Amino acid sequence: MVMKVGFFVVFMTFSSILSPIHSSADCSVINWWCDKTPYPKPCKYYLGQDCSHSPLSKNDFRILATKLALEWSIDALDYIKWFGLTRYDDKKRGAWTDCLKLHKSTIVQLTRTLDKSTNHSDFDIQTWLSSALTNLDTCQTGFDELGVTDYIFSLKNNNVSQLISNILAINNVETDHQTTYKGGFPSWVSGGDRGLLLSKWLSPDFVVAQDGSGNFLPIKEAIDASITTSHGGRFVIFVKSGVYSENIEVGLNMENIMLIGNGWKSTIITGNRSHVGGYSTFDSATFSVAGNGFMARGITFRNTAGQQNGQAVALLSRSDRSVFYRCSFEGYQDTLCVHSQRQFYTESHVFGTTDFIFGNAAVVFQNCFIHGRTPLEGNQIVITAQSRSDPNQNTGISIHRCHVSPAKGHGPVVKPFVAYLGRPWMDYARVVYMRSYLDGFVPGVGWSQWGNNTGNLGTLYYGEYGNFGPGSSTKERVKWSGYHDIANITEAENFTVGKFIGGESWLLEADVPFILDI
Repeated sequence: MVMKVGFFVVFMTFSSILSPIHSSADCSVINWWCDKTPYPKPCKYYLGQDCSHSPLSKNDFRILATKLALEWSIDALDYIKWFGLTRYDDKKRGAWTDCLKLHKSTIVQLTRTLDKSTNHSDFDIQTWLSSALTNLDTCQTGFDELGVTDYIFSLKNNNVSQLISNILAINNVETDHQTTYKGGFPSWVSGGDRGLLLSKWLSPDFVVAQDGSGNFLPIKEAIDASITTSHGGRFVIFVKSGVYSENIEVGLNMENIMLIGNGWKSTIITGNRSHVGGYSTFDSATFSVAGNGFMARGITFRNTAGQQNGQAVALLSRSDRSVFYRCSFEGYQDTLCVHSQRQFYTESHVFGTTDFIFGNAAVVFQNCFIHGRTPLEGNQIVITAQSRSDPNQNTGISIHRCHVSPAKGHGPVVKPFVAYLGRPWMDYARVVYMRSYLDGFVPGVGWSQWGNNTGNLGTLYYGEYGNFGPGSSTKERVKWSGYHDIANITEAENFTVGKFIGGESWLLEADVPFILDI
């Protein structure tokens, strides 16, 4: 109910954005801008329906195209609601429900880019547009996973995707993300965040405890109650030691929530949903967070479905400016879904077998421990599966000053088991390892292609810079044109906390330990 109300408010608040464009016969200016996009034909067709408003600047064209994408997104959402109610059985309804959530999120992201009441940069806009496009990709993937063949609203989905791709292309300007924030922090940074992640003394808003000594027994009730509790700034929930068997969703309207545990070995949130168990990958997450500004400290997020059950997510984050400090993420296939937006992980552990860090966020892992578990016989370990689908999305996975090795207790992972650094889920996959320790279970070639697909080996970006350890030699690495043995420090710096996720503007308030540069 809260989600529906929240979406209705967003729609009503920005209804003025969707004012119609007045007709005119002269479309030359619109055509000129459309010729600069990857999809000029649909651009000219849809924007050319009404040419009275001539976009004289890049910003004018972006706003015009975004308004149209927003109109199409709202129309697509209405169609999805009708179609799902009339067609789907219980199993397929799961993918339909995912699409409802994802399209609502796309509408929110597009609306944010048009909101003149907030101070945001081109980098912010590119982040939100990248997230909007990723949502549509995930919707399609969910239907494919569950074998839904009558996905007839894909045309509407494709129209919106092409419009967003065009806006991404026009808005994409090579800038130093740090200079974007000169003069102070952006308006969305809350002063109440300072010191919370490092402080030993906290006064939480709620306490969750299994022994009855807190305000709530399950974590979900505490998170849900945060919506109706008046507070300013950050909402802190302390979760005492224990194993909490819950599937939790932090919705779009649940912003600035912080979850603090007694340490990742003591406070554990666990579930066992999986693809084989009838869930889409998106909906299999033990813990899923969409609300912006989420933070977690000292907690394990676990999925116990086991690798025989396929995709089984422990944590899925699509929370912008989310931070995870001294946490652990435990699973097998698809353990950690860094779905979208800007994310930062530090001093944390990630365990898995296949594609166990995946998604399309702009994410930096710094001083983390990445553990490969022994896979099923006949399989290999693959650490990352990045899903950047558009060359203008400002997304990718940066692994900086981390430790990559077999999971403790397994002993050396010997041949035929090896651990590939990544394989490209989408055509423009982008992953970089910098100044990290790579264990000897990383093979000489380093990287793996996706099945028999060779068409993306020149469009992806895989890079390594200054790594060390027995698996770090680049002499025998893949010869793909998209692979980069980075020698230039200036190129490597593009994937640091300071530049890749604009970390200087928001991580200082979180007060977690981080390194801005290489």
